[in-house]
Amino acid sequence: MLYVSTSRTGKMEGSIYALLVLTICQATFGAEHETPVRPNIISRSDWGAKRPAWATKNLSIDPPPYVIIHHSATDSCTTQAICQARMRSFQNYHMNEKNWGDIGYNFVVGEDGNIYEGRGWSKHGAHSVSYNSKSIGICLIGNFVAHNPSPAAIRALQSLIAYGVSIGKIQDNYKLLGHRQTTQTVCPGDSFYNLLKTWPNWSSAP
Repeated sequence: MLYVSTSRTGKMEGSIYALLVLTICQATFGAEHETPVRPNIISRSDWGAKRPAWATKNLSIDPPPYVIIHHSATDSCTTQAICQARMRSFQNYHMNEKNWGDIGYNFVVGEDGNIYEGRGWSKHGAHSVSYNSKSIGICLIGNFVAHNPSPAAIRALQSLIAYGVSIGKIQDNYKLLGHRQTTQTVCPGDSFYNLLKTWPNWSSAP
């Protein structure tokens, strides 16, 4: 007959229990602290950006507490080639007509589902005067007064924000605002703005 002492059995059970608890804790910690996969961000060099006219300042509050959403109020784009052409057009307009040092947005999202690097993380924008030094400005290419951006564009926007939070480039408790909340404008369009108001971090009080 096989005999195992009670004390030895208790020790084995205790060891198994401790190992199980440790495994659960590690799995939980890993899930909570897992960094989202980096979204597809088309670099400035890949979309053909010009060099800035002068050095772009850093944000005065970094990571910033605000994410401000815009629409371009132009035709949309559903292919990378057309979206890249739109990016070059925006940059030319901002630099040549508005006399800004570079494209005004930190990032731009196309309805092709790609994200296009503007000024990038941690940089002072030129998209919303009172908030340029403490926000990330993201523009979606298109006119969204009467309809919402494509599902691919929405996914790209949400993934960019989540990624920014995860790498410490946006504050965890950031406020999400539509451009119209910071100045007199219809941007980012009635339909899109109503959608933004349903998102968790949207704030009615800028």
